[in-house]
Amino acid sequence: MKILFYNHTGQASGAEYLLLMILARLDRLKFDPVVICPEHGPLQKLVTEAGVPVRTVEGLNARFTSRPDQLFSYLTSFIRVIRDVRRQVAAINPDLFHANSIRAGLVATAATMGLRTRVVWHLHDLLPRHPFSSLIRTFARLSRRTQMIAVSQAVADNFVGRLPGLNLRTIVILNGIDLGKFKPNTAASDEVRHELGIDIGEVVIGIVGQLTPRKGQLELIRAFKRVSEEISGALLLIVGAPLFNRDEQYAERLKETAVELGIANQVRFTGARKDVAAVMQSLDLLVVNSSAEPFGLVALESLACGTPVLAAISGGIPELIEHERTGWLVKQGDEDALARAMVYLCRHPEIGTQLAEQGKEQMSSRFSADRYLDELQKFYSSTETSALSSGEMKKADGRPEFA
Repeated sequence: MKILFYNHTGQASGAEYLLLMILARLDRLKFDPVVICPEHGPLQKLVTEAGVPVRTVEGLNARFTSRPDQLFSYLTSFIRVIRDVRRQVAAINPDLFHANSIRAGLVATAATMGLRTRVVWHLHDLLPRHPFSSLIRTFARLSRRTQMIAVSQAVADNFVGRLPGLNLRTIVILNGIDLGKFKPNTAASDEVRHELGIDIGEVVIGIVGQLTPRKGQLELIRAFKRVSEEISGALLLIVGAPLFNRDEQYAERLKETAVELGIANQVRFTGARKDVAAVMQSLDLLVVNSSAEPFGLVALESLACGTPVLAAISGGIPELIEHERTGWLVKQGDEDALARAMVYLCRHPEIGTQLAEQGKEQMSSRFSADRYLDELQKFYSSTETSALSSGEMKKADGRPEFA
């Protein structure tokens, strides 16, 4: 079964790293993967290193807006990319087209009109309240060739909305992680703390992820001000880099805020790191403070490392973490509650240890990469079975045709 994977950006973030895990573990005796994505960014190199053929398509410049000038520009980008992707589909002739985002799903479905190619939208995002969101749902509903995989029930509910019938073509496959990459490693943890100049006895809180307003680093810095006043030797690590849109400006604002609050010496910006597991293991507490978190992969990775997690309730987070059992939850947007929780967990490290132990135990049963790939590959196979049972046959040139 030939599967064409499409990523609308060449950058590498959460959705892309999940794609790379899929490619690395896919059963090559049953599935033949090919990837198309823009060349700008590290993704093409990472795909090649995974031993998967990769082809270049134009990057998509499109996001939610209400400005007419930007709307025209984004629409033009969509049209160009759709044409480019359609040429690749005609050349590759896949049995299944896996689009690795909502925007990729829009492109993939439009690019395969008239080709009868089955398209899977991998839903990693929460649609905002916007008129275009309703149009996206309607477009997905009207195409009988599309099916959706949501990374959490929250994402599924958000995407389906109130549109009748869309839920029948949307399934949930909770993300998984490669547990082997996140095994506790004291030596690696000590090496990171030494590199960053962290003294013995200092309490280290961290947040890991793209520097962007949705991830809540700014609010965390403001909440950490209180922590710095109550916990002697507390440090905050901001791990990650800006990737898209105006994130560079946001990154500068984070540094300026730390200076304005007088805590610049206690807030350290590490930039993007390749040794994320080691960095997580160097922390006493990991914070997930997103305003809209579709799944929360970083929370799973932290628990697998043995590091306790404090998370704001958002999106799929409650599907991963049970309050006071496998992690600690606070109301999203409540900086005072976030500060109190950080102070409490720093003063009671034994509670954090217990949370991490129970969370790690849950990782192996619910969120392993093996479980994830098993569910995903069964889904791929079911789409082929469904196509054949509905009367779909292959043309002589390999393209599908409905009887």
